[in-house]
Amino acid sequence: MSSSDEDPKNVSDNEENAVESPVEEEEDPCSFSDLGLTEVLCEACESQGWKTPSKIQKEAIPVALTGRDVIGLAETGSGKTGAFALPVLQALLEKPQRLFALILTPTRELAYQISETFEKLGKSIGIKCGVLVGGMDMMSQALVLGKKPHIIVATPGRLIDHMENTKGFDLRSLKYLIMDEADRILNMDFEIEVDKILSSLPRGEGRKNMLFSATMTKKVAKLQRASLQNPVRVEVSSKYQTVDKLLQYYLFIPLKYKEMYLVHIINELAGNSFIIFSSTCSGTLKLALLLRNLGFTAIPLNGQMSQNKRLASLNKFKTKSRSILIATDVASRGLDIPHVDIVINYDIPTHSKDYIHRVGRTARAGRSGRAITFVCQYDVELYQRIETLIGKKLPLYSSATEEEVMVLADRVNEAVRFAKMEIKDMEEKKKDKGKKRKSAADDFEDGESFAGVRNRFKKPDMKKKRKKMR
Repeated sequence: MSSSDEDPKNVSDNEENAVESPVEEEEDPCSFSDLGLTEVLCEACESQGWKTPSKIQKEAIPVALTGRDVIGLAETGSGKTGAFALPVLQALLEKPQRLFALILTPTRELAYQISETFEKLGKSIGIKCGVLVGGMDMMSQALVLGKKPHIIVATPGRLIDHMENTKGFDLRSLKYLIMDEADRILNMDFEIEVDKILSSLPRGEGRKNMLFSATMTKKVAKLQRASLQNPVRVEVSSKYQTVDKLLQYYLFIPLKYKEMYLVHIINELAGNSFIIFSSTCSGTLKLALLLRNLGFTAIPLNGQMSQNKRLASLNKFKTKSRSILIATDVASRGLDIPHVDIVINYDIPTHSKDYIHRVGRTARAGRSGRAITFVCQYDVELYQRIETLIGKKLPLYSSATEEEVMVLADRVNEAVRFAKMEIKDMEEKKKDKGKKRKSAADDFEDGESFAGVRNRFKKPDMKKKRKKMR
């Protein structure tokens, strides 16, 4: 597979075998039953609160039910999981079989989320899923495989590990192969693993294939040709865009005042749920500790945390026991967290396309949401690229004056100092104990009783501060 640069504009000419399936701007409302799904699956959709099919589901499901291969191009949050899960479950109902479908996905979190969706939709028919991801015990996963689940959801690297080392495991009887977030799988340098997996699967018309991607790149086009047979192409959006109900702003601030502006905005918009994006793993931990020291319920999520810690952080945020998730881009695509009110780009993304995926965490499923991007003196060029990509100029976020924000300086600077001390303590404990943790974030205490230096701080009361200023 080629490692050439990606160019979405130049790929379409190479897709001779794909049949275009245009999507109209305005479509008549339809039900899941109208798509050809059985009553039991329609009831499962209703139990999940899915009232009507999304655009990608309307286009992809009927095609998949006819047995055709599908390539779906759709934005994040468009309902892609349902678009491939429902046809697979219907086919499984018609011809029950173990090790029926394989779903490849780029990240651990997305793998667990997809598995959860399959199990919820297939609860009434006893569907069993197995998840194969790195960071978890191989033996435990091998025991799951020994029970031969109906659905396997895997990251490419860990699937190869089991194919090579788990006795008795093979996918020769596989009926469905789905590759979700294919562009991201390839961007994460899984090309060799994907080639290995494809070469080990049954060939011919006995296997159905579905490939979903946010963008069509040269790499994705090559993967399509290698894995799909005469596919129907479904595209619900061909441009980089954000949803209409998303209010987007930028805030131009000096680099040295970023923490103060962040605390001010969170305090100003208290009661909302936030995802705050940091560019580094260490940055997520520092911000989480900073905010926790000031009394906010913040929790980090990054790729250096152990899998159990990552899942725990996600679960606490999903169940609303924590209102602020500080994340790297590991959380910016694919994860379905419906109640995110506000996204803050604390660090501006280096790649403009990542902006679309980050802000796509809010304003999902018809809800409204806000996204605020911090732009410091070193970020201007990156920010201009984002505006060029989305095709519009963003308004300035109307926050407090610099004088009002600077009232927080002493309190925030002290919280930053203690956060750095806590990180240093975590690193020293890790060295002393000789434990093989991936990062200090694995020592991040999140119990309700954990006090630490946190008790030295209180949430800033802006009303009192403003009175003093007057």
